[in-house]
Amino acid sequence: MTTISGFGWRRPAATIAALALVLSACGSDDNGDSADAAPDSGSSILADVLARGTLNCGVSGAAVAFSFTQADGSMAGIDADYCRAVAAAVFGDASKVEFVSLTAAERFTAVQTGAVDVLMRNTTWTQSRDSEVGMDFGPTTYFDGQQLMGRASDGYTSASQVDEVDGAVVCTNAGTTTETNIAELAAELGINITLTTFEDYDQVTDSFISGVCDVITTDGSGLVGRKAAQEPAGETWVIFPATPISKEPLGPVYPQNDSQWADIINWVVYATLIADEYGVTSAQADAAKSGNFGAEMVRLMGGEGELQTKMGLEADAFYNVISSVGSYQEIWDRNLTPVGLAREGSANALWTEGGLMYPPPAR
Repeated sequence: MTTISGFGWRRPAATIAALALVLSACGSDDNGDSADAAPDSGSSILADVLARGTLNCGVSGAAVAFSFTQADGSMAGIDADYCRAVAAAVFGDASKVEFVSLTAAERFTAVQTGAVDVLMRNTTWTQSRDSEVGMDFGPTTYFDGQQLMGRASDGYTSASQVDEVDGAVVCTNAGTTTETNIAELAAELGINITLTTFEDYDQVTDSFISGVCDVITTDGSGLVGRKAAQEPAGETWVIFPATPISKEPLGPVYPQNDSQWADIINWVVYATLIADEYGVTSAQADAAKSGNFGAEMVRLMGGEGELQTKMGLEADAFYNVISSVGSYQEIWDRNLTPVGLAREGSANALWTEGGLMYPPPAR
């Protein structure tokens, strides 16, 4: 079993041991979906988090631009920032997060058993995970799609199609929708591939670099990040096909049957998007609270008509989110722009700009 560890924080040994026992007892199916575990619906997650004094947030720890360990041991990426945003809403302090690094196979059991309070780990929302596995999904924070990456020296170009990988060794993560998608598509196209899987994506990329894998596949955003961070000098890695082969809506995951906690997670995401709609940045949170951006932002920042206290939070919960972590655009610019991911023209643009990001009104 892969060791579960935090970055910048120490994971309590008792929690690791308890999770290890559950993982070994329950196992998981071929999709990384635990077959037997069931969420505990009898406790209040918010009360537990407040009593503990920290948010236990499940992440990958190896996903460039989403959640990855920096040289100083801290966690960076859009998923890591949404962990901090939840902590800011709950505690008024974005630093009160314990990051728990989880493999694809471990992540769902960690949610089901309460080892993490929320999972922010580039996880695709699917019907089986929403029903059979027994979890709930929050708003999509990144609309993604699966692509492949090969070497230009092997003849691949950005115009290449999936049928061109016939006969190739294709590598990806074990226990993911990515694994299932590429296997199903190969069968539909009538091509033969040798599908090789690894527990984490560092192993996938290392195997690609060493030549064990001809092609690797995962969400397009992940490939862009790996290309930006790990492409060797003198090589050209090519991402294809231009149109992704799947839909991969990524966002927060949390236990079922706790509507208060679901509301909190959901509205943390919505708050960053509403601030984005108004063009409110972290530096403008005080101005928004004072009324310079209209009544909706006043409510969201904790002023007249606020609704945060009805959710069990302090009135200024979302003011703390925006002032300390920022709007969706700021989170994007901090994490995704540096690896070459453009928001403009994508599904991740605001609805007013042709995208799918459409938060409900704060009223």
